[in-house]
Amino acid sequence: MMMMGNRGVSGAPPVIGRRQSDLKKSFNLAVRSLLTTCSKQEFSKAFPNFTSADQERLHQLFIQVITSLHGNIEDEFESLCLETQVGTALDTVEQLVEEQCLDPLFSDKTNVMDAVHHLSTAKKAEIQYLRGLLERAEEHNRLIQARVELLKNKTQEVSGTTDVEKLRGGILSYGEHKMSGF
Repeated sequence: MMMMGNRGVSGAPPVIGRRQSDLKKSFNLAVRSLLTTCSKQEFSKAFPNFTSADQERLHQLFIQVITSLHGNIEDEFESLCLETQVGTALDTVEQLVEEQCLDPLFSDKTNVMDAVHHLSTAKKAEIQYLRGLLERAEEHNRLIQARVELLKNKTQEVSGTTDVEKLRGGILSYGEHKMSGF
């Protein structure tokens, strides 16, 4: 995964600030908690009418989807952070905070209600973003389930077609035997 922010002059990855690090850790914890896979036993309970082999294949597919989704979400987050220069903004905030802490003339009085309002607004935006991610993940899971059902139905149709062909062949051979005098 790429680091947020710009590369240093030497081409080495830049040192990320505490705020950037906290943002990445928080995001990764949120994604991990949203996309934690369930145990094989719990998964099998959700598909009691399937054979053990089908349950195993579905569980493996589920794990692949969750892993892929987790990687895609992390990549998208990283891309958005780079695109919107979140790393640079957080570095600037961190620098300003340090400067203000060092400035003895800086007034430490802040309006608590403003801080509460800004924090509330930020949390609501974060909740909306995470809900959107969750909705996309749920839709993706529904599409996969529909695909599995479609494949299952096609398998049943193919086996049903084979039975019809056998019956047709038996009827034709019966007609041939009757005409030949058997």
